[in-house]
Amino acid sequence: MTGKAHGASILGLAFGAFLASTALTPVSAQTAAPGPSLSKEAMEASGKIYFQRCAGCHGVLRKGATGKNLEPQNSAKLGQDRLEKIIALGTEGGMVNFDDILTKQEIKDVATYIQLPPQVPPEWGMKDMLASWKNIVPVDKRPTKQMNAYNLKNVFSVTLRDAGEVALIDGDTKQILSRVKTGYAVHISRLSASGRYIYVIGRDGLLSLIDLWMEKPAVVAEMKSGLDARSVDVSKFKGFEDKYAIAGSYWPPQYVIMEGDTLKPLKVVSTRGVTVDGEYHPEPRVASIVASVTKPEWVVNIKETGLIQLVDYSDIKNLKTTTIESAKFLHDGGWDASKRYFLVAANASNKVAVVDTKEGKLAALVDTAKIPHPGRGANFTHPKFGPVWATGHLGADVISLIGTDPEKNKDSAWKVVQELKTHGAGNLFVKTHPKSKNLWADAPQNPEKDVAESVAVYDLNDLTKKPEIINIAKLSGLPESKAIKRAVHPEYDETGTEVWISLWAGKTEPSAIVVMDDATRKVKKVITDPNMITPTGKFNVNNTQHDVY
Repeated sequence: MTGKAHGASILGLAFGAFLASTALTPVSAQTAAPGPSLSKEAMEASGKIYFQRCAGCHGVLRKGATGKNLEPQNSAKLGQDRLEKIIALGTEGGMVNFDDILTKQEIKDVATYIQLPPQVPPEWGMKDMLASWKNIVPVDKRPTKQMNAYNLKNVFSVTLRDAGEVALIDGDTKQILSRVKTGYAVHISRLSASGRYIYVIGRDGLLSLIDLWMEKPAVVAEMKSGLDARSVDVSKFKGFEDKYAIAGSYWPPQYVIMEGDTLKPLKVVSTRGVTVDGEYHPEPRVASIVASVTKPEWVVNIKETGLIQLVDYSDIKNLKTTTIESAKFLHDGGWDASKRYFLVAANASNKVAVVDTKEGKLAALVDTAKIPHPGRGANFTHPKFGPVWATGHLGADVISLIGTDPEKNKDSAWKVVQELKTHGAGNLFVKTHPKSKNLWADAPQNPEKDVAESVAVYDLNDLTKKPEIINIAKLSGLPESKAIKRAVHPEYDETGTEVWISLWAGKTEPSAIVVMDDATRKVKKVITDPNMITPTGKFNVNNTQHDVY
């Protein structure tokens, strides 16, 4: 249950449709045997909470991934009281506390819910996708040139998680240019190869295409790719720029290939199948997807199977894929500095898988500390070990540096060359920039308030020094409260001189984005707004377009 949000949501409404379609009856009415039970109303409410907060890590079918397996035979062993305590207080392994999010009754009901058989949502295929597809502004009705005066390279696409919106913020003026209605809890924003379009995908599976050239940027197409989703990218190889887009779903476990400029679905591919252990899995979710610039290819990471697919989009009618065996459970990752190697966390195996996209094969499996979670990671040149890529960890208070240059620094390649002590486990993102000499790391999933509200900053000129720990919440000027204002997702501006950090508070509490000066590590600006509701991920247009991290 590492996801965190407050109050009702768009996804809650979507899950109501799940429940209606499965015609569930109260569990207590299904069997006379003794054991936990819920009324139909409590079952529906707990199901919504589970899908909003918990399914991302534990799985729709509760078979586990980043989070533990929560099938009844496992959860029932813990018992009602212990489950309630875990949900309320969180764990040191990266699960946050929910005692300031859910009521005591909700915690009690969710603890009961996860001791009962999982609910299975309906499928979502091509017919459903086509019915959901909206080409709101046809391509021939869109601008032929940029119709605004914004410096688009320094615009940030900011997820307003519980509002179901993306805020487009001018990185130069720090002003909100527009708030765009999108899916609930947008997980990522990705840029077209041209830099014109932003693709945003929410946890409710809604994919929205935002045109930055419009006088006021707005959604020009949308399509519901599934009922639970996390990933999207576009075709970037020369000659195929923005021709296709791809979105991966957590449920149903599949990916869909679309027209890049309209989102019209063209092909659906299921990812159900056998894991690297040789066992069938009914829910192999699509985790991160990245686009190669050296081949007409996407790297598609299938979480539960531990399989990485290189999907060749040069002929989608006769789709060719290369399947690479790695380790479970695949999550997020990023390119090395050369853009040849893709590194992805296999977080349940405490490993990072390295894919050589030039050769189309696995280059290495690197052992790391517990539960690596890199986001896209961070690239810089180590004074001793040469080029490295960094990942933080949900389950350990270190940043792991992995050597990435097998040609000039062969002895350091594909191994952890150094671990940097950080201020606590529960890290989600590390970030640097080619023009910076700092490395920033958050710890929003840590259950301790002071840790979760702070970031650690390392001096890349001297990694023997302890990091500077900065409490972002205290610097923000926001009112004090018992609830945690989680400092999350450091993101550089285009110039590499500013670092933007979200303060993720409750839905009814003021949140903010704190802009830090990278050189002085002092506050430059605190961006607040009554509609700045639970900001989380921030994606700078230039850095996201060109994979700068």
